[in-house]
Amino acid sequence: MTRRYFNSGLGRALLAGACASGLLGSALAQAAEPRRLLIVGDSLSAEYGLQRGTGWAALLQQRLDARQPGWQVVNASISGDTTAGGQSRLAALLQQHRPAVVVIELGGNDALRGLPLEMTRDNLRAMARAARQAGARVLLLGMQVPPNYGARHAEQFRQLYAEVAKAEKAALLPFFLAGVADGANPTALFQADRIHPNEAAQPRMLENVWGELRRLLKP
Repeated sequence: MTRRYFNSGLGRALLAGACASGLLGSALAQAAEPRRLLIVGDSLSAEYGLQRGTGWAALLQQRLDARQPGWQVVNASISGDTTAGGQSRLAALLQQHRPAVVVIELGGNDALRGLPLEMTRDNLRAMARAARQAGARVLLLGMQVPPNYGARHAEQFRQLYAEVAKAEKAALLPFFLAGVADGANPTALFQADRIHPNEAAQPRMLENVWGELRRLLKP
């Protein structure tokens, strides 16, 4: 009788210890899992025409590793993508990566293709809303169009980013290419096509993003 009781008590103790160890291991695994920062953009973020690892998104990962370890940048940008394309693939990206922060860098190709402003606005709103509903903080990178598109159209395009950010409670960088496209010598910071920033422009683009992004990285 005594031996049975002892063995039963020992078994319960071992089982309890195993459960506690399992819970501890699970907690440690969760703590070690990196927080993900998802970038959904176009060629400006996809290292178009650049050597791999030199784009602003890659530079962002390096900065996070040095200053705020524990973050993983998932760059899901595709050259030529539009807001419609970004919206169509966002749900799968959110489910796969479960990001804590989502950076949306889209709209430039909408403007180049002359797509309706209302469509661009609606797509960006849908993306920001979906990301927030998935539990992520959202940063919207604003773009501007050249003056030859007409002053009224250019202003409306610029404003739509602010409208989306306000409506969807997203952080906003008003102009992603500030200091690049409107600098003292912009041609020195662009590739031969005069559309895509070159490698020398990437650190400035990172600084532009970092000014808004760092506020979203706090626990």
